[in-house]
Amino acid sequence: MAASDVAVGIIFLSQTVVGALGNSSLLLHYLVLYFTGYRVRHTDLILQHMFVANLLTLLCRGVPQTVAAFGVKDFLSDFGCKLLFYLHRVGRGVSIGSTCLLSVFQAIKISPADSSCSGLKVKSPKYIGFSIYLSWILYLLVNIMIISHMTGKRRNNNITSMKDYGYCSSVHPDKTSQSLYAVLLTFPDALCVGLMLWASSSMVLILHRHKQRMQHVHKTRSLRSSPESRATKTILLLVSTFVFFYTLSCIFQVCVIVIYNPHWLLVKMGAIVAGSFPALSPFLLMSRDSSASRLSLSGIRNRKIPNVRRNV
Repeated sequence: MAASDVAVGIIFLSQTVVGALGNSSLLLHYLVLYFTGYRVRHTDLILQHMFVANLLTLLCRGVPQTVAAFGVKDFLSDFGCKLLFYLHRVGRGVSIGSTCLLSVFQAIKISPADSSCSGLKVKSPKYIGFSIYLSWILYLLVNIMIISHMTGKRRNNNITSMKDYGYCSSVHPDKTSQSLYAVLLTFPDALCVGLMLWASSSMVLILHRHKQRMQHVHKTRSLRSSPESRATKTILLLVSTFVFFYTLSCIFQVCVIVIYNPHWLLVKMGAIVAGSFPALSPFLLMSRDSSASRLSLSGIRNRKIPNVRRNV
């Protein structure tokens, strides 16, 4: 086994273990709160689904990549390859959708009372559950096409039209199918990224205007101490990190698709970059406070509401 393979395997293993621990710990935290009847914020439902999607993304790509990097060959059947790639794509898509929904909801929440979004402030919490489940359904349907392209490596070693991913392979589709497949996969992601950029720009503008107004107001709580401001800055950090890694991931994916026989290092680097945001996002949320994120954990009310579940 080459030293480079061992190094790549250690990176995949570290990324998967650390990311899975971070996402599962926060997900477990929310489940405990749910079953003990604490009242938390509306955005917590979005975060719960984000953590589930992140776990799918990390485990369905990180585990087989780690096993393959440490020298285990042809350990997945055709069905296993199709299932893992499909779940990975669904998890990745829902992670994008959750981040988008989180940023849009926060932009609406902190918008001024006289803005065009004022009417959505009351209505938006009612549609959070519908929106997140619609995201799951959308990506479950869109990514069905990947099932026909992915296959195991056991019976396809002599086929020249295969693209090697280390532990699985994909069949080169014809140009028409490839174009349709690329559009179907890219359009929802591009739409989510566009909405995130719009929401982030709106939040930055709102915070800037609010800061200017507060400079002329004395004996008023500063912007830094505002819970809404802290939550907004946390989401801005999350979105900016996502856009950075998503852009890098897209560059690697385009290179892998365009190049007929891409180098194994290019494929591995693309997989590492794709798993970076799911692995880092829970720690970005927790980094806003020494104990836990203000957004995700300090939204809990100090009082316990008996026999009352969260209203989303």
